[in-house]
Amino acid sequence: MMNIRAIHHVAILTDNYEESKRFYTQILGFTIAAETYRAERQSYKLDLAINGKYQIELFSFPDYKERASFPEAKGLRHLAFAVDDVDACALYLQNKQVDVQPVRIDELTGKKFVFFYDPNGQPLELYEV
Repeated sequence: MMNIRAIHHVAILTDNYEESKRFYTQILGFTIAAETYRAERQSYKLDLAINGKYQIELFSFPDYKERASFPEAKGLRHLAFAVDDVDACALYLQNKQVDVQPVRIDELTGKKFVFFYDPNGQPLELYEV
């Protein structure tokens, strides 16, 4: 039997590296663990952490492709972040000119959650813990 201990990271592609870097660091509050430019691929790789734990790899590639269907593409549906107060976080994002959907209640858990999108249209969720 395999012994999976945790999710190591999530990889996200972008066609606007600087805008996505600003969004994930200045708006969402991730810190930069490492930033690498790979000249042979004409690609940046940005390793992002939250609370000191490596979480996201942000890649830029010159041959970036749009999602096959939106938002229900086969594969990764969305990325969810645990927060203490969904309402406060949604208001914060709105004040940063991020388009945020209305806050909803999970019918199974009774917890609040809300969806929004990164600069590339990647669906992101805040889920109250």
